[in-house]
Amino acid sequence: MSINSFFQLLVPKDKKFIPLFENAADNLVKGAQLLVKFFITTDLKEREGIIIQIKELEKRGDDITHQIYDELNKTFITPFDREDIYKLNGSIDDVLDYINSVSQKFRMHPPKENLPAFLEISELILQAAREIKVAISELRNLKHPAKIMESCIRINEIENQADEIYHCGLSSLFENEKDAIELIKIKEVLATLEKATDKEEDVSDVVKSIIVKIA
Repeated sequence: MSINSFFQLLVPKDKKFIPLFENAADNLVKGAQLLVKFFITTDLKEREGIIIQIKELEKRGDDITHQIYDELNKTFITPFDREDIYKLNGSIDDVLDYINSVSQKFRMHPPKENLPAFLEISELILQAAREIKVAISELRNLKHPAKIMESCIRINEIENQADEIYHCGLSSLFENEKDAIELIKIKEVLATLEKATDKEEDVSDVVKSIIVKIA
C-alpha cells in the first residue's frame, strides 16, 4: 500500500465538500442548459425570462461558493488538498459567471444578428458542464479515476473545439461586419462564450491535479 493510500484510509468519508461541489456542478449544468435555450429561442419575452433565471442560478452558485469557503475555513481534515478545493470552487463559479455575463450583454447591448457561433459554443459549454458533473460525482469514492480522466480529456477537447469556432467567427466577423459598434458587440459575446470554455478547462485541470495527488 502506498503512503497516499494509507493516509486516504485515515480521512473520514466526506459529507461536506463533495455534496456541495455536486450541487455547484448541477447548478452549472442548469445554467448552461438555459444558455442554449436562450440562443435557440427568438421570442424576446422568453429570452428576458431566461436572463432572469440565469441570474438566479448565478446567485445560487455564489451562495454555494461561499458555503464551500466557510467549510474550508472551519474544517481541519479535508478529502483532498485544501488549495485544490479552493481552486475547484473558484473555477466552477467562474464558468457560471461568464454564462451570466453573456446573457447580461444581450440584455444591455444586444447584437442585431444571432450568429450560429453563439449557439455552437453554448452547446459546447453545456457538453463540458455535463462532463464536469460526471467528474465531480466520481470524486465521491474515487473508485473509477479512469472515468474521471475521460471526462477531463473530453473537456479539453471541447475547449479546443470552442476555440476553433471562436477564431473562425472572429475572422468572419472582421471580414464581413462593416458596422463598428455591431462588431464590438458581437466580438464581446464571442469572447465571453469562449472564456467560459476556458474556465471549464480550468475545472478539468484542477480535477486532474486531485487525481494525480491521491493516485
